[in-house]
Amino acid sequence: MSPLEVGKIVMPVSSGMLERVMTRDTWIVIGAVALIVLLAGLYTVMGIGMSMSALDMTRMAGPVGESMAMGPPVDWTWGYALLIFLMWWVMMIAMMTPSAAPVLLLFTALKRRGPQKTQATTLGLIFLLGYLLAWMGFSVVATLLQWLTENLAITNGRMMTLGSEPVAGMVLLTAGLYQFSSLKTACLRHCRSPAHFLAAHNRKGYGGALRMGMHHGAYCLGCCWALMALLFVGGIMNLYWIVGLAVYVLVEKLVPYPRLFVRTTGAVLIAAGLLLLVSAF
Repeated sequence: MSPLEVGKIVMPVSSGMLERVMTRDTWIVIGAVALIVLLAGLYTVMGIGMSMSALDMTRMAGPVGESMAMGPPVDWTWGYALLIFLMWWVMMIAMMTPSAAPVLLLFTALKRRGPQKTQATTLGLIFLLGYLLAWMGFSVVATLLQWLTENLAITNGRMMTLGSEPVAGMVLLTAGLYQFSSLKTACLRHCRSPAHFLAAHNRKGYGGALRMGMHHGAYCLGCCWALMALLFVGGIMNLYWIVGLAVYVLVEKLVPYPRLFVRTTGAVLIAAGLLLLVSAF
């Protein structure tokens, strides 16, 4: 099926607000997404395997960049590294899956109207798996960065937050500058246009669904990685920052004037970063 033919199928679905009548497999996909987000959210809040839950860390959070004495440093074993990786990945699943719902529903509707209509639900879930695998890659990098910053005594291992005002300021400044970059603009444009993405990158079969999910996840990662890095500033397990960033990512894909919204956010982050740097030096 050519991109033009795919577009003819996708566009009526998107303009019809994902169709007025939900079919059985659409509800299955929505239910699966809701269940995944719920389980991932519970895992994150409870802080399974961590010394404290996310609720405890949120209550004890201090000002940005403040050094906190919370006992001896954490011993990084392979088992602990795996727990930290799972914490990051499950947290990304809880935060990013809701913003992937529109493209996932359109993808399922597309497959339901094509030659693979009997496998639409399965293909949709495989697409979601591919999307989450892209964020698994981010979680590996985040785990390595957390290990490095803790070994350099920049991050407090117990509270999982930066304890250096200059470093926190640089992270805020970097995230703010990235909001003005051409890469951010290009990735956000793809994330805001699920119908265009599906029309341009349609592939057949289970392998194609997995690759499409990973491809869309790569765009989403390119759009949001700098924002996710802000978790180091506010506290990796700080629920205010987790929920706030998740809501922001969703709003960023829906607001009518994204360029103004994104650049305003970038300006605020730059100002906050400069303020921290000035106060530190």
